[in-house]
Amino acid sequence: MARSFLLLLTFACLLGACAGTAPRADAVGVTFVVVRHAEKTGGAERDPELSPAGLARARDLARQLEREPLVAVYATGYRRTQQTVAQSAAAFGLEPGIYAADMPADVFAAQLRAAHPRGTGLVAGHSNTTPDIVAALCACAAEPMPETEYDRISTIHVAADGHPVLRVARYGRPMEVTGETASGPLSER
Repeated sequence: MARSFLLLLTFACLLGACAGTAPRADAVGVTFVVVRHAEKTGGAERDPELSPAGLARARDLARQLEREPLVAVYATGYRRTQQTVAQSAAAFGLEPGIYAADMPADVFAAQLRAAHPRGTGLVAGHSNTTPDIVAALCACAAEPMPETEYDRISTIHVAADGHPVLRVARYGRPMEVTGETASGPLSER
């Protein structure tokens, strides 16, 4: 009886030791954080910069990501997406990669997964591309994004076994209603 108890106690201690160990680095997986560019200046300009509210939101994004193991940052070739990720990239000494706004989301998602098996990647898109990128990364449905929405942050964690989990939240200051309207079909690319 005492021998069985001792064996059981040893087994329980071994299980406790295993439960307390950190997962192997290669077993952790990868996380992708996908946002739409922050608020832009108004007008009919095809490639506007961020407005003061957008610059503040970009700072908020950098603060939110400061504890993440950021390994890569991507933005389209437009100033508003590049300005949205600039502070986050600079904080980690990263140069944002440029991707084509019209690249099919499934192709871009496959490239991201192949290039980044670990760490956290930040992607800035547009109202008409961000939901598709999120859907392609998580293999799930993503809500459409109205042109007036700038504060959605989608976090997709892909575990080492390939299982994705999507978490959608809001970030930064509450959005202000600006009365901004689209200037054409490509205004939000």
